[in-house]
Amino acid sequence: MRVAVAADHAGYRLKEEIVDFLRQAGIPHKDFGTHSLESVDYPDFALAVARAVQSGEFDRGIIVCGTGIGVSISANKVPGIRAALCHDTFSARASREHNDANVLTLGERVIGPGLARDIVATWLKAEFQGGRHTRRVQKIADIEANFNIG
Repeated sequence: MRVAVAADHAGYRLKEEIVDFLRQAGIPHKDFGTHSLESVDYPDFALAVARAVQSGEFDRGIIVCGTGIGVSISANKVPGIRAALCHDTFSARASREHNDANVLTLGERVIGPGLARDIVATWLKAEFQGGRHTRRVQKIADIEANFNIG
């Protein structure tokens, strides 16, 4: 499994914790930035990770901002991305098992580094259960493919 990781300035410190966790766990990953606390726009970093996952270059992505909300909204605009904002391990597990989430978003201002590591570990270990969930995930893909404005 290869993991794409990114954050804006408000998620920079927590992203660094997650990158360290991935490195220690021997999980292949790429850090798409940001690389400092200098103010940046979160949609740019969410898009980088979402495109990397959408292309198949990476299997999953993790994105951090202050709340996790902005990067979740941004990543979910990319077809094929199912980004889940999770601030507990139950939601992280369910997002994989039931929704086949391929991007995890987190909020640095909401959770601490210890909980973030637990969430990431849970999310990376969890697998999509398929079965009745496959039909539901397909319906999400159908909405995405067939939605027309106007």
